[in-house]
Amino acid sequence: MEKPKVKKQEIPKMYNTRFVQVCSASLFFSASFNMLIPELPAYLTSLGGAEHIGLIIALFTLTAGISRPFSGKLTDTIGRRPVMIFGGLVCVICGILYTFTFTVLGFLLLRLFHGFSTGFTPTATSTYVSDIVPMERLGEAMGIQGIAFSTGLALGPALGSLIKLYFSYEVLFCSSSLLAVLAIFLMMGLRETLVPKKTFRLARLKIKKHEILAKEAIPAGIVTLLTYVAFGVVLTLIPDWSDHLGLRNKGTFFIVFTLASLLVRLVAGSLSDRYGRVPLMVLGLLLLMISTFLMGFLKTGLGLLISSCLYGLAMGIVSPAINAWTIDLSHPLHKGRAMATMYIALEAGIGLGALISGGYYQGDLLRVPSVFYTCTLIAMTALGYLFFRRTNKKSGVPKS
Repeated sequence: MEKPKVKKQEIPKMYNTRFVQVCSASLFFSASFNMLIPELPAYLTSLGGAEHIGLIIALFTLTAGISRPFSGKLTDTIGRRPVMIFGGLVCVICGILYTFTFTVLGFLLLRLFHGFSTGFTPTATSTYVSDIVPMERLGEAMGIQGIAFSTGLALGPALGSLIKLYFSYEVLFCSSSLLAVLAIFLMMGLRETLVPKKTFRLARLKIKKHEILAKEAIPAGIVTLLTYVAFGVVLTLIPDWSDHLGLRNKGTFFIVFTLASLLVRLVAGSLSDRYGRVPLMVLGLLLLMISTFLMGFLKTGLGLLISSCLYGLAMGIVSPAINAWTIDLSHPLHKGRAMATMYIALEAGIGLGALISGGYYQGDLLRVPSVFYTCTLIAMTALGYLFFRRTNKKSGVPKS
């Protein structure tokens, strides 16, 4: 008697057109605002605001953090796609307005407004990715989406410095807007994944206390905040520190950092799916401690690039693990809120790192090493939190 054929369980494909499209949009979006970073300190100085360099990143992240509860709520109500597009539009507008900004106050206000871009788009993008990939490959997917974003993080500063070197600030700012337009074009072609979705009304911008943070995602938020303080310091001090150590292109550090991050992200994401999020975060934090220590200890151009490589490996390991862990912890109907909570912590970490380091630095290069050593201690605190937290009882994440 012939045995009945058993139909194999079909596993949803991860590498589809939508996934490639959203990752490509993430790349262009990231490059759009990151390409300005290496040149903004010098631009602000030319306007007479050298003492406000720490605010370049701090104001940007302040608005991004404040807007996260709104982007999280809107992502869970009106849809992922419109929230992504709104952030892209902010980048387009800001790139154009920078060319007409000639005062320190005007520049700082524009940086404040520019923060809405990352306050909205990344929240919706990460949630969209979690909608279209199988959960058993979520870490891998977050790693690949992170590769796309990090590619923009690397190419943006390098391209921005190159444009400024051979052209002008005006061309740099317009180029930033152009990349944002390309990102929006890709976002508009995406099919909405939130079903059912609601229409936008001003009343949806009213945030209740319980909608500000997703309590279940707070553990991921704590680790994120402590991890990303170093990134705020890097964005603020590395341009001047690179120049001091003989690296003419201020984007070189970011190229090495991102290449290292790209090499490890895909593997790290898959390993977090297999062995759990927390073990990967522990490994990443150990590398983060070593890299930030070496940034202050090795006072040569080569030494800075070595520490940049280690820093890239650290962030390439810890970032996709944290993103996937946030989704693991989240309520299925409030994934946007959970991602917003994690990003609030991310922006807070970057903002604090930029504000404190910029305020302490004040153009005195002798103070730079001690700032990086402090980052090492903060990363150690994050590691301690993971060791002492009973993740297996509260997170529900296997092997974490």
